[in-house]
Amino acid sequence: MYITALDLGSSQIRAIVAEVKKGGQLAIFGVFKIFSAGIRKGEIVDMEETTEALRETFLKIKEIDKAAIKNIFVNVGGVGVKCQTSRGIVAVSRADNEISQDDIDRVIKASQAIKLLPNRMIIHTLAKEFVIDGISDIREPLAMTGTRLEVNSLIIDASSPNVKNIINCVESLGGKIGGLIYNPLSGGRSVLTKAQKDLGAVLIDIGSGTTSMSVYEEGKLLHAAAFPVGSGNITNDLAIGLKCSVKAAELIKILFGTALSRDVSSKEKISQSIIKEKSGVDVRELDKNFKTVVSRRFVAEIIESRLSEIFEFINNELKLVDRSRRLPAGAVIVGGGAKIPALVELAKQELKLSAEIGMPEIQNLEFYNAEFGGQVESSDFSAVAGLLLWGSDEHSGEKNWTISKQGLKGLVFKMLKYFKP
Repeated sequence: MYITALDLGSSQIRAIVAEVKKGGQLAIFGVFKIFSAGIRKGEIVDMEETTEALRETFLKIKEIDKAAIKNIFVNVGGVGVKCQTSRGIVAVSRADNEISQDDIDRVIKASQAIKLLPNRMIIHTLAKEFVIDGISDIREPLAMTGTRLEVNSLIIDASSPNVKNIINCVESLGGKIGGLIYNPLSGGRSVLTKAQKDLGAVLIDIGSGTTSMSVYEEGKLLHAAAFPVGSGNITNDLAIGLKCSVKAAELIKILFGTALSRDVSSKEKISQSIIKEKSGVDVRELDKNFKTVVSRRFVAEIIESRLSEIFEFINNELKLVDRSRRLPAGAVIVGGGAKIPALVELAKQELKLSAEIGMPEIQNLEFYNAEFGGQVESSDFSAVAGLLLWGSDEHSGEKNWTISKQGLKGLVFKMLKYFKP
């Protein structure tokens, strides 16, 4: 059986193709990264462009095995996804008061009875804790006894049109969705350890168009959120501040960027010759009007200012759940933006937490090509690696929070009904 993980990012689209072998071992047969198109702030805004961007990658995936595009796990991103808590209560159905799987399914379904706008849909229902006859903080109620079963759930809902666009894009290329996963959750699956989730940690994914976060404590997801700022905004800020093209600004950010301006000498300069010496690229090919000598400290100040804003958003969300400065395992940062030098030091300064750069766990993966391991073991592959592991969990029968195949059929039916003229 093949699983394909598909991460639809604002600047890059990443995919991993794996075969599930006996014992649940994952063998990686393909790793792809292409420039994104038609996606803005984590949401598809131009179906045709996104489909064209994916077409060649899907053809390469089919060369591995045609079945690989029939089981795709894809992320749902964007700032339009919302989280809220809910509570469900049911009476235990069996005469001997033993809690069955049917009771658990019913109480979780009861917690989904929340008011949603017509263009919204639930994509995850996460059981935070079960309560049996007033006894709280129960993780697994199956086979326990009681007369009343309650659950406190975290409900994650998304825009129906956005989800429909994702499904239509994949299906127009002959693919089939195996699961839809909210983006902040996928990185946590591949990067955070059980100890980190138990102690309390925040995973921060700095993408190009958005930054997302997920907070864990006692092994459970406590909160998740996304913001419409990312590393692409840093590039745009540099383009404005340096009066240069976006391409030239991106090159300068990669070559000379740092998150802490205090560590840079005011005498350090960036010129055309220095850029060419360090990268082999003539910056005038990217911006024919680039003739100035730039202060590297000024570049760092622009980067630091935008990153500080991102960390302020994160701190505000942590305050909402009373976890600001109160996460023993600290902050783990992933995504393309995590590669900015001195980012960890700035995170410690702004969040008042320990911080580190996160990498996907690949020790239990088997790679058909040795180069694949080097590609996947990178902070910007955290989300797509997490999607792959979610797919593996579903195949092995482990509990996860993806929409089931039956749920997907119902979802497609509901959306088609909703969108009929």
